[in-house]
Amino acid sequence: MKKYLVSLSLLALMAACGGSEEKKDTAATAPVAAADNLSSNPDYVKGLELIGKSDCLTCHKVGEKLIGPSYKEVAEKYENTDENVTMLAGKIIKGGQGVWGSVPMTAHPAISEDDAKAMVKYIFLLKK
Repeated sequence: MKKYLVSLSLLALMAACGGSEEKKDTAATAPVAAADNLSSNPDYVKGLELIGKSDCLTCHKVGEKLIGPSYKEVAEKYENTDENVTMLAGKIIKGGQGVWGSVPMTAHPAISEDDAKAMVKYIFLLKK
């Protein structure tokens, strides 16, 4: 009986913690993909890939604030214009502070302007 309870407890713990690495990877993008089915949009695919390879997800999430604003909050705040794409790409590369509070955004000088713009275009696709 003890073995049964211990086994059941371990299974419940594993289920509560997410279970597997594969499940964690899809959880970050599943709500967006399911809501809008953007997976065939080249800007979405490229931006998602670039963000996944970077350290962006350390401070940002798609739908909720972490250290920095969520991508959806950024998309809602700014109009999708060429000027805003360029400005936000510059903030990715140079960093910034003050727009979303006192915590500064780290500069990412190794990211090219084209890649930063692709990331911003992805973020704008998350707008409702």
